[in-house]
Amino acid sequence: MNREDLLSQMNDRSREVFQRIVESYLASGDPVGSRTLTRTLSESVSAATIRNVMQDLELLGLLDSPHVSAGRIPTQAGLRMFVDGLLEMDEVTIHDREKLDATLGSNDRDVGVMLDHIGSALSGLTHGASLVLTPKHEAPIKHIEFVSLAADRALVVLVFADGHVENRVFVPPMGQTPSSMREAANFLNAVAVGATISELRGRIQKEIKARRQELDVLAQDLVKTGLAVWENEGEQTERLIVRGRANLIEDADDSEALDRVRALFDDLERKRDIAEFLELTDAGDGVRIFIGSENKLFSLSGSSLVVSPYMNSDRKIIGAVGVIGPTRLNYGRIVPIVNYTAQMVGKLISDGG
Repeated sequence: MNREDLLSQMNDRSREVFQRIVESYLASGDPVGSRTLTRTLSESVSAATIRNVMQDLELLGLLDSPHVSAGRIPTQAGLRMFVDGLLEMDEVTIHDREKLDATLGSNDRDVGVMLDHIGSALSGLTHGASLVLTPKHEAPIKHIEFVSLAADRALVVLVFADGHVENRVFVPPMGQTPSSMREAANFLNAVAVGATISELRGRIQKEIKARRQELDVLAQDLVKTGLAVWENEGEQTERLIVRGRANLIEDADDSEALDRVRALFDDLERKRDIAEFLELTDAGDGVRIFIGSENKLFSLSGSSLVVSPYMNSDRKIIGAVGVIGPTRLNYGRIVPIVNYTAQMVGKLISDGG
């Protein structure tokens, strides 16, 4: 039986007991006992009756008994059913809006710096760790140049049509000469000008095959190496900003939880799965919630992730914002905040061209 059918077949008492337990757990993190529930339920029932209901919910896999406690907490399946069927969303408060809007008040024109400020504000408001995936630069390329710095270091300079300039240091293939660097730059300027970085791969590989005889072998190697540098996820083309790690440490209430947080930090530091963060939003526009092991990117830590994509003026997904924290996040408050932040970032990117 799926979660929707299970929820629809629960009677009013079972549904209310379940909802009260989850809401109390999300607020305090503590197990909830039958005597506590007798004081909050809408109908007057005995503690023994409530214990029977709790036992039934436990048999359905929605509640669990931690250690020897007489109270119950929701399981991951229970949290998922609550989020999908019973969660009531709050409005974003004026205070929260003002805190987020204030990050746009600086005179800094650098989008990366602005997104850094937004990430810090998001972390501060939600008391979790904020994640912001910055967009790739998608303006057409105007000019490309290679500059030799040393035998084992070179610089590729990309000038975009909107005036943006990026300099990237890389290790060139062995044996490069000033002549091969000029040849590689001339080739790239002939085929890449007017294209965006994301459009380059197919175009360049096709042109290398078609003009293999014209292009020196050294120059071919340099073009391919330069292309790999431009598309290197986790570097300047695509960057994950993480703020508020300390909030997760504060929430770790035992050594096991702290170990899970450390595992999460390791995942964030490696950033090698950064592309998967954006893939989590591929189901479409809007906020998605991943609870515990549902979250393939940070599954080792058993954390929850609330994530939303943001779009440019063409309604193309170009990045994402999210909040990660313990499974007992205040989903009703955090989901609208993440949604508001994603819309704000999308507008910032669109207005900035």
